[in-house]
Amino acid sequence: MADDLSHRHGPITGLFGAEPLTRLSADHVAAFESDGFIGGVRLLTDQQIESLRAELADLMRPEHSGRELWYEHHANESSDAGTTLFHALGGWRLRPALHDILWSPTFVAAAERLLNGPIRFWHDQLFCKPAHDGGVVAWHQDYSYWTRTVPMQHLTCWIGLDDSTLDNGCVHYVPGSHRWPLLPRPQLAGDMEAIRSVLTSDQLAEFQPAPCEMRAGEASFHHPLMLHGSYENRSDRPRRAIVLNVVRDGTVSDQDSPLLEGVDAVPRGEPLSGRFFPLLSS
Repeated sequence: MADDLSHRHGPITGLFGAEPLTRLSADHVAAFESDGFIGGVRLLTDQQIESLRAELADLMRPEHSGRELWYEHHANESSDAGTTLFHALGGWRLRPALHDILWSPTFVAAAERLLNGPIRFWHDQLFCKPAHDGGVVAWHQDYSYWTRTVPMQHLTCWIGLDDSTLDNGCVHYVPGSHRWPLLPRPQLAGDMEAIRSVLTSDQLAEFQPAPCEMRAGEASFHHPLMLHGSYENRSDRPRRAIVLNVVRDGTVSDQDSPLLEGVDAVPRGEPLSGRFFPLLSS
């Protein structure tokens, strides 16, 4: 059995250093509050990108060590048999760079500023759209999958390991949609446009997607109600990404059963804490 790195609450390598590469400006914060997202935040160095790419490649092998530690693992979550979307949760437990990125000073400082306080880890995700046949991630709001935790004080950071462009399926956001109410939860890798059927006429009028093209190593941050999704990768380049999801410290469980597969239960009304939900610190 692989070493479970969830027992380690702090960096176990020196890969991410001690000082942020980038600090958010007042303009970043104002844009986040106005639009519900910001993009183009430099989070990774070239060395960090290569280390994370190597770990992701290892974890995409069918016989990789640590398979028993995933919260979820989908070699292909796409509902279209002609496309592929690799999607997995729990990589921080399996490999050192994927573990240590949680404590990246750049990430933690930015997340603390956007959530106005100390942050606690919720869960991570890995996404890979291979060249030529990478599948969609349907329009959705992240909090529609997270209502088992309250109050809604969550934040998502999407980090590209490749240049993300219109051709290879970059993330699109609907600016201002973070002010919409919670919408029904779609199938994540299903019909790209399914969400339109539940939008009001006013929401449809405001549905003006903005692509968030970024260089490898850059990140976007978005609000838990931000409507976002990504189209197919039909290019000759992969589109790989790490997603880090955090909550402001004090967020509580709203169910008595485990919040993630294979994780110790946090009783309803109790704050997230312990081995699987470490406090992150800048």
